[in-house]
Amino acid sequence: MSVQSFSVKCCIAGGGPAGLMAGLLLARAGVDVIVLEKHKDFLRDFRGDTIHPSTLEVMGELGLAEKLLKLPHQKVRSLSFQAGEKSVVVADFNALALRFPFVAIMPQWDFLNFVAKEAARFASFNLMMEAEAISLIEKSGRTAGLRARTPNGEIEVRADLVIAADGRHSVLRKQADLQVTEIGAPMDVLWFRLARQSGDPSDVMGRFGAGAAFIMIDRGDYWQCGYLIAKGGLDDVRMRGLEDFRRRLAELAPLVRGRVDALKSWDDIKLLTVAVDRLVQWYRPGFICIGDAAHAMSPIGGVGINLAIQDAVAAANMLAAPLREGRLTVQHLRQLQHRRELPARLTQMLQVFIQNRVLKPVLAEKSPPRLPLPMRLLARFPALRRFPARFVGVGIRPEHVQTKAAG
Repeated sequence: MSVQSFSVKCCIAGGGPAGLMAGLLLARAGVDVIVLEKHKDFLRDFRGDTIHPSTLEVMGELGLAEKLLKLPHQKVRSLSFQAGEKSVVVADFNALALRFPFVAIMPQWDFLNFVAKEAARFASFNLMMEAEAISLIEKSGRTAGLRARTPNGEIEVRADLVIAADGRHSVLRKQADLQVTEIGAPMDVLWFRLARQSGDPSDVMGRFGAGAAFIMIDRGDYWQCGYLIAKGGLDDVRMRGLEDFRRRLAELAPLVRGRVDALKSWDDIKLLTVAVDRLVQWYRPGFICIGDAAHAMSPIGGVGINLAIQDAVAAANMLAAPLREGRLTVQHLRQLQHRRELPARLTQMLQVFIQNRVLKPVLAEKSPPRLPLPMRLLARFPALRRFPARFVGVGIRPEHVQTKAAG
């Protein structure tokens, strides 16, 4: 049976935030691009649903922010944490001079569908669902495309550049034999939903308790909840039983007392295994990784999506013209890593600091902890709250759209 073949300037593996945003921006700049997404739709639960001020700024530069914000969403203007009776606002987005001083909480499938729909307005954009990248095509010492599995059989996509945006378990980065530096994390996260009631507060809330940390994110009619446990501690949690887990939740966050019975079985609770790593080198001739494929982030601050989208903006800014004009070289890929590696490294350093100085001691406590020292400082000096707000909302070296729409 013959293998169907396509030829494009750029092939992107992965239809997540990084892949679709890169596809939109490259197509807008006149680059012939195809995005391959292995699933038949974007409907996957327990994904990062945060759209940060820097991403909203990018959408504003494209003239799409107002249209995007017409979709159902919640606005988070501050982040707070509590230990015992002590509570502190740790990040205040209103303190920043931003066009969009809030984090928009929106189902990621709504955001991805929106980006895909806007990208489809450009004739040079093509999105292929149920197309799973499985291997790279090599020619004369460089990547010349990839092979993908579809319901109708295998396809080949020949391309001047393959962008791996297929996440932290990237098949393509493994194929490319790129070296990964493992950084690690002291915790995993249990994700689940609890009912939200009228009169509940609206911003993101966190709680510290004896050996546990708990975060609640307002999703309109329910709370998206994350319960932090020590790395590899799921078996211990399960061994103590679901009733014990519900009791601990109610003690940690009295607000949800009476709602935890909705957790009927462990099937209602999903494990997010936290990994923090990054590539030593993101590229090889004809191939580069961006987003989680290049640097898997901790869920702290929900900034992984922000980093991934910033990578995509930078990729379009730096690679669109060379791709369109057929003059892409390894030097262009090296320059892209050089620009985006520092923000990834510094963000991971801050995440590791929070993991080690805040979360790890809390998870090791046998009795209810005090607010960690960094949070006590934020309580005493409110002006400091702009720094975590900038870290979460804007990030390090935010990118802006520099490409012009092709005529």
